[in-house]
Amino acid sequence: MMGSLLRRLGQTVFVLFGISALVFMVFFATPGADPTARIAGRNASAQVMEKVRREYGFDRSLPVQYATMMKKLFITRDLASYVDRGELVVPEIARAAPVTASLVCGAAVIWVVASIIMGTLAAAMKDTWVDRGLMMLGLVGISMPVFWLGQVTNLVTQSRYHDTWLFSWVPGLGYVPFGESPLGWFRALVIPWIVLAVMFIGIYSRVLRADLVALSGEDFMRTARAKGLSPVRILLWHGVRMSMITFVSLFGLDFAQLVGGGALLTEVVFGLPGVGHLTYQALNNLDLPVIMACVMYSAVFVVIANAVVDVIHVFLDPRMRDAR
Repeated sequence: MMGSLLRRLGQTVFVLFGISALVFMVFFATPGADPTARIAGRNASAQVMEKVRREYGFDRSLPVQYATMMKKLFITRDLASYVDRGELVVPEIARAAPVTASLVCGAAVIWVVASIIMGTLAAAMKDTWVDRGLMMLGLVGISMPVFWLGQVTNLVTQSRYHDTWLFSWVPGLGYVPFGESPLGWFRALVIPWIVLAVMFIGIYSRVLRADLVALSGEDFMRTARAKGLSPVRILLWHGVRMSMITFVSLFGLDFAQLVGGGALLTEVVFGLPGVGHLTYQALNNLDLPVIMACVMYSAVFVVIANAVVDVIHVFLDPRMRDAR
């Protein structure tokens, strides 16, 4: 097993190098475009242009430019945004990351718990009105775009019914750090958690239900029934445990892309200053260093999360250990 883990680590390093090189080529080595002007921003003076050219090595070969950019991103972390008056990019992302992590982690807890309950209950009561009702509810959740649901939620809780007893506790849009007020942090995030989790509850519950139904005819499930185990134990101990392989795969990738900026729409709608909101502002301002840094850190997080999921699979499924 150690050999397979080391091979996976080597593959991860290779993929990260490929992604970093590709991102650099897209942003800074596009034929016919001057990367100096892209970083310096609109209407930059000749002095600023010359400073950027020297600082980033744009007057030298591409390998040197690539090495300089990666050094600024991951080692010295002094990549600066000239659009934002020389503000350092990496500290900006570091300040935004806890907001995104708080949003995504809370939503993940909700969608994992709710989808396991819904999917397991639907599989246990297959082809009944409960099954059909839960799956229809999940389909409704998948069909509602996050930005639309967020705007409707804001209309209800922030405007029309904010003064009623039901929503008078809802604070204004924005974020409250946990260290400043745990209760304020929870109140600011509980509605964004639910809004972000709704779509994933629908997807994960339907996937789990389909896996449980497919597994019900497998040999190990028939053997468990032949041993006289109770249907509840068979479903929860054998069925759900094996279905977690697909569940973990989906969760690892979805969680990673949300933390990496995939929660952009939720952050913008609810005024949360996370990584997605930072990316959105950078796109509006054409702030290339910030955009590239967000893309790179997002890609690194997704690749690492994918590698962690592969390692978890080795422990979840003994057949994978034998195959490797």
